[in-house]
Amino acid sequence: MNTAPNSLRPSGIAGKIAFVTGAGSGIGAAVARGLHAEGARVVATDIAPGGIERLASELGPALRCLTLDISDSAAVDAAIAEIEQSWGPIDLGVSVAGILATDLVTETSDETWKRVFDVNTHGVFHVARALAGRMQARRRGALVTVSSNAASVPRHGMAAYAASKAATSMFMRCLGLELAPFGIRCNTVAPGSTLTPMQTGMWADESGSQKVIAGSLETYKNGIPLGKLATPEEVADAVLFLLSDRASHITMANLMIDGGATLSA
Repeated sequence: MNTAPNSLRPSGIAGKIAFVTGAGSGIGAAVARGLHAEGARVVATDIAPGGIERLASELGPALRCLTLDISDSAAVDAAIAEIEQSWGPIDLGVSVAGILATDLVTETSDETWKRVFDVNTHGVFHVARALAGRMQARRRGALVTVSSNAASVPRHGMAAYAASKAATSMFMRCLGLELAPFGIRCNTVAPGSTLTPMQTGMWADESGSQKVIAGSLETYKNGIPLGKLATPEEVADAVLFLLSDRASHITMANLMIDGGATLSA
């Protein structure tokens, strides 16, 4: 019997088709690269073509790039139908696309509130609904959404973002309950502060990282016990685990990846 300590159980990702939103940069790009490294064929989507085109040049023919606005349900349905017809059945779905608003509630316009929900909540719904209907008929598949630890902790100046992520997190749990009888798993990862353009775009200067790690008493924001920000690859590793056969008995979970910042499970 082979008892070699490095004999790992296969992830089950190799050869499958994965559909990833928000793949042009940050966590989404890291997820696409990780899936590609595991042997998946990846459909990398983003509303802006530049990032996914660079990713396609880097990863080659096992990756297809697709410009897509996930807030448009008809466009999402058409894109997924085309991929399934031309490339094959999608077994793995990852929703990463998201936008941030940092206005106080009293200064948040109707347009800003709607746009945040259109992407962060409605977009996830559009993608999950389109994929779930096809997966349900095949009785297989796994879906993961990148939410935020802001879905669990009130944030000053982030009401629209936090509320949209909270709605998305609960949506994924409800979806997981409905799809469990078909063997389809639905999970969420909830990153904290991560080194992405969304995060660094909020920094006024080079001290931004240390300020985030230290926390802010004025805005009631915890610091990060591990003393560092997450990298996109660290979040992607958690996504890949939840998509893999190694997580075959995990569904409706919400995995915090925030260095302990929320001080909770």
